[in-house]
Amino acid sequence: MLKAKDIMTVDVHTVTAATELKKLAALLEQTGYSTLPVVDDTDQLVGVISATDLIDRDKPLHIPTVVSLFDWVLYLESEKNFEEQVMRISAQTVDEICTKPAISCTPECPVSEIADLMVKNKIHLVPVVEDQKLVGVVARLDIIRVMGA
Repeated sequence: MLKAKDIMTVDVHTVTAATELKKLAALLEQTGYSTLPVVDDTDQLVGVISATDLIDRDKPLHIPTVVSLFDWVLYLESEKNFEEQVMRISAQTVDEICTKPAISCTPECPVSEIADLMVKNKIHLVPVVEDQKLVGVVARLDIIRVMGA
């Protein structure tokens, strides 16, 4: 049975939480990747950032519907959701829009479990972590390659 360590990519491009979004966009374009792991200074996995996160940042802001009754203002929708949208639109660094925590696996994880993680969580990349350190990644293309072999 194939495991993550058998198919993972070990030469991984990463970004840090402090990486500016302009630099991230340039890196995604330069590498051709759509998703990158986010690591700290000691290569511990912090999260994952994708091109979709960048695109989502540029979608229009939905202003919540409110009702004013005497001196009260009642939100008919989640005020928290609105605050999250404003934070996302104004984001400048990876830390502000990346997905945390990242869904990851160990090098010993069977490829079938990785495929299941990808399908259930609608993700395209699974970081491989050993002793809390990033050691590689498994992308959908890695799984497709072994299916054809």
